[in-house]
Amino acid sequence: MDTIQAIVQFFQTGGTFMYPILIVFAFGVAICIERYIKLSGIGKANKQVWDQVHPMLDEGNFDAARDSISENASAIANLLNMGLERQGSVRRRDDIEIAMEESMMEIIPTLEKRTPYIALFANICTLLGLLGTIMGLIEAFTAVANADPAEKADLLSASISVAMNTTAFGLMAAIPLLITHAMISSKTSEIIDSLEMASVKTLNLISDFAKRQAALAAKNG
Repeated sequence: MDTIQAIVQFFQTGGTFMYPILIVFAFGVAICIERYIKLSGIGKANKQVWDQVHPMLDEGNFDAARDSISENASAIANLLNMGLERQGSVRRRDDIEIAMEESMMEIIPTLEKRTPYIALFANICTLLGLLGTIMGLIEAFTAVANADPAEKADLLSASISVAMNTTAFGLMAAIPLLITHAMISSKTSEIIDSLEMASVKTLNLISDFAKRQAALAAKNG
């Protein structure tokens, strides 16, 4: 109970700038939660699809792989669909690679969506805290200008202490947002790396299969 009262008192004595910092922090937390849930779901779905399709690709059963992911809406399914569709009609590796790169260019923005706002909100919290402190110091020096000389030191120290609350609160809001931003960026990079890995492996398997087919045709011919 004492802790809650201390927090409430700390917030109330910080002044009006505490409220915009709290609002910005709340938006940042909402985006963090949304991005974490979204990216976790994408990563899990991608792993499930790859575990299902990879054995088919290893066996050269591209038709079965195509059919198994044709209705799947996951990121890796969209990527592989682009390559496997070209595999059925195009034999050149470059054409398949370009198609999969095009798909990656569409997927990456959806993975990075809204993540930069987390760092932006962290910086805004810090700046609002500093602005609140500066405004508080201006008010403090103005208030003590006409005060009794014997009371000036006590009034100034108390006012400065209150003014520093906004900086402290701004940093308390910004630090968790920056840490979470780093974690989400890392998670995004892991997903992108896994998609690139799947793309390269699929391209290599398609190329190897095409070479074996060409060698077999030449031998039979």
